[in-house]
Amino acid sequence: MEGSKWLDQREQQAWLTFITASTLLNRVLDQQLRTDAGLSHVQYGILSQLAGSPDGSMRMLALAETLAVTKSGLTYQIAQLEKDGLVSRRACATDDRGVIATITPRGIELVDRAAPGHVSLVRELVIEALTEEQLDVLTEGFAGIHRRIVERRI
Repeated sequence: MEGSKWLDQREQQAWLTFITASTLLNRVLDQQLRTDAGLSHVQYGILSQLAGSPDGSMRMLALAETLAVTKSGLTYQIAQLEKDGLVSRRACATDDRGVIATITPRGIELVDRAAPGHVSLVRELVIEALTEEQLDVLTEGFAGIHRRIVERRI
């Protein structure tokens, strides 16, 4: 590891706290969504993105990028949601390789039913745990992390 600088105690504590908190948060949110709606956290994210798009549809590639999931992982999740009648897929009219995912009325109903409990838990566990200033710093910090990751992938 020539040239690599080890994390000091403060940095190590910040890193471990972040990893532990984010893992636990994802687990708790996933559990709540499975109990309330029979959805995984990833599936809820897919349905929420589709429901929030102007016509309830998105190209699969754009959806994968937005949710930071692999194309194959998204394809698997969409297939599961399609089996349950929550989304449909169709070929893109302008690109033979493109696929469009569309939320169905049943999918919209499920998101509408799941959203209040999900938002309430996010508010309880994250938003209300932070002061206004901490929320601003966290937002700014994660935006910087996101930018670095996106730049590295290019």
